[in-house]
Amino acid sequence: MPDNATIETASWGRRILALAVDWLACTLVVVALIGPRAWSEDPMSSWYVLGLFVAESAIFTAVAGGSFGKLATRLRVVRNDGSYGPVSLLRCVLRQVLVALVVPPLVFRPDGRGLHDLAAGSRTARLEDLRAASGS
Repeated sequence: MPDNATIETASWGRRILALAVDWLACTLVVVALIGPRAWSEDPMSSWYVLGLFVAESAIFTAVAGGSFGKLATRLRVVRNDGSYGPVSLLRCVLRQVLVALVVPPLVFRPDGRGLHDLAAGSRTARLEDLRAASGS
């Protein structure tokens, strides 16, 4: 596998699109579970969406390499140690809690990795870049 400089961090636009897809999907699931009326009247409904977002993103990332939104936009979250292997569930939970705090993803290095990725030892890359780097 090539070194970390070979695979660039995915673009902001694609990562924001993945986040929007995740948020919409989580909102729709919460609405389906508690009903449209309860969703619009319950002041906790946005917290339900946030909790589901953190859980969905962490579990999907640990199991499939990315949240529902990342998979749909052909992005993957991989370890940044040069192996580009899967990220452990504990690191995925840490990463997603930091994403939920909003500020860590907005404080980033020149390579585009935010504090959430630095803390988890991860990076978000395009699937096609990962495939090209692995030769498949």
